[in-house]
Amino acid sequence: MVVQVQPVEVDVESLVTRVFLKAIDLLGGLHKLAEYRTLTWLPSLARAAFVIVYREEFLKTEEEIAELVGLTRQTVRNILRADPELALYKIQHIDELTKEEKKELRVHTAGGIAKLAYKKVKEGEEPKVFLEFCTMAAEALEVPWAYLLLKKIKGTHFPINSPEELKEKVKGVVIKGMPAEEVVEKIEYPVKNPADLLHKIKIHLKMMGVE
Repeated sequence: MVVQVQPVEVDVESLVTRVFLKAIDLLGGLHKLAEYRTLTWLPSLARAAFVIVYREEFLKTEEEIAELVGLTRQTVRNILRADPELALYKIQHIDELTKEEKKELRVHTAGGIAKLAYKKVKEGEEPKVFLEFCTMAAEALEVPWAYLLLKKIKGTHFPINSPEELKEKVKGVVIKGMPAEEVVEKIEYPVKNPADLLHKIKIHLKMMGVE
């Protein structure tokens, strides 16, 4: 069977959200931010995530990004020039930050964290809360096959470019009377993330006349 790989269309909001949530993961989660009273960092992280995604995915100029995100060109430049290694060091030594540093996230640090988060998401490492949300949504909607499928693929790196990357992991799951490994052979690739996987399976089921 020949699987044709199609170009992946990038949804700005979706990717920025995943990068933003991954950045929170890197910082130790919302609980850690609340513990250090650093929830004021979140707007800076969100803006930095937009800046990185616009540059890396759409090759926007500093001027274009500044206009889109509502920042000065110099702030955008500082975010883009941020050092991820320095940001990682600060994350690992958060206890040593000054009171002022804990109160306000510096542009360079926000940019560095966003760069790290973007890199990890592109390597297929999804934010913990994103995966948990997909799983909880499947359970709440009483879609047992979706819940079991997400449990089976936990830890899988995205995007997935062929069914071979999924078939072994989903063995044992039955989707509307069909083995999951047969279903994943029929869907379109690449698969961007867990939510995209569920969406494409539902499209296939609909085409098969199975709801």
